[in-house]
Amino acid sequence: MNTFQKRTAIRIAAVSILLASLASPMAWYVSFESAEESIVSLAIEESGRLSHHFGAIDMSGQNAVERAASAAQIISGGMFDIVEIYNSHGSKLAESMTPVGKTIESSMPHHGRPNYTQAFYERFKLAKGSWVLRVFVPLRNSETDLRMPITSFFEGVRVMPTWQQDQILKSSLAAALIVGLASLLCGAALYPVVVHLSADNERKTREVLDSHISMMEALGRAIAKRDSDTGAHNYRVAWIAATVAEKMGLTGTTMQALIAGSFLHDVGKIGIPDAILLKPGRLDDAELAIMRTHISQGKDIVVGAGWLDGAQDVVASHHEKWNGSGYPAQLQGEAIPLSARIFAVADVFDALCSKRPYKEPMSFEDTMIILEQDTGSHFDPAIMEVFKPMARNIYDRLAQCDEEATCQLLHERVRHHFEQ
Repeated sequence: MNTFQKRTAIRIAAVSILLASLASPMAWYVSFESAEESIVSLAIEESGRLSHHFGAIDMSGQNAVERAASAAQIISGGMFDIVEIYNSHGSKLAESMTPVGKTIESSMPHHGRPNYTQAFYERFKLAKGSWVLRVFVPLRNSETDLRMPITSFFEGVRVMPTWQQDQILKSSLAAALIVGLASLLCGAALYPVVVHLSADNERKTREVLDSHISMMEALGRAIAKRDSDTGAHNYRVAWIAATVAEKMGLTGTTMQALIAGSFLHDVGKIGIPDAILLKPGRLDDAELAIMRTHISQGKDIVVGAGWLDGAQDVVASHHEKWNGSGYPAQLQGEAIPLSARIFAVADVFDALCSKRPYKEPMSFEDTMIILEQDTGSHFDPAIMEVFKPMARNIYDRLAQCDEEATCQLLHERVRHHFEQ
């Protein structure tokens, strides 16, 4: 299991556990409430039916008290342990209790005259641990037409037996466990799907990255073939710039832009005529002006090229100097993009200590003397402070590499910074 898969597994597991911890209590509560309300609904329906059957509806006539007492006595002991019947004015006409009802009657909260119009219920947990439901039912001459006037009130108290409490709690617990397990199984089922999709996306991303790198290398080789017959310089300066930037803590898109810009810094030379680009002698002022247009031409090439957009800082500013004497914009100090300042050190270092058709390589010591002399004029002193301790290792490493090995060095940095 690679790092991504481990991270994905941990995240999916965490989300699944969080979902289970939230959904399970909700499922328990909903199941509990549903079971309790089913009992209450049955009790309300039964109280109305029995009240109609035993004539405890219209309590305004003669013998109302006797009829209410008879109905209360008969109804108590079934679903209810305490039964109370009131007339339409809220006066209690009858009350009947089972032995269980008598044990809890003194603990029940008292209330005023009934004046409600809709059936409802209350739940109590008494001190002795009894779980009690009290239903309040307004009675009418019609069981279905709620527009009829209320003729009496029925109130019943049910002490939930232990077996019924256990049944409700067990069913609620089962519902909670099922929901929790479903959440965990859902996460387990999602994991291979996410990993598969991620692997497919990673493969496609790698293919896109490979095509980008190939395009970048093709442009770099095209420039090198016109200029010096070798692409090693582009690989070396890009690797040197990336190595220095890593020491400075650059990452992400900033590092990617530096690598691309370093590799394609002279892309504008594609538009320079061969008579000027390949001229063996010194360029005159007119030719030098044309040569310097490779900056603007290079910027035109990379700007708008999608992922190469970030390369424009190096392409447009790699000939600027710290003291403002460079070109094309005579930028000075930190007005020069950081990536261009880093590249300037890498470019001059490689140019001095590399063999070219028109010069032999300089020694490391002579190269560093020149860079030291130009620090503060050509180069950013802060970048030189980072580069100097690294310079010898960079020089020795590149001295052992041909073009293919240098290409491999850069590819390692590209993979590291572009595949994150």
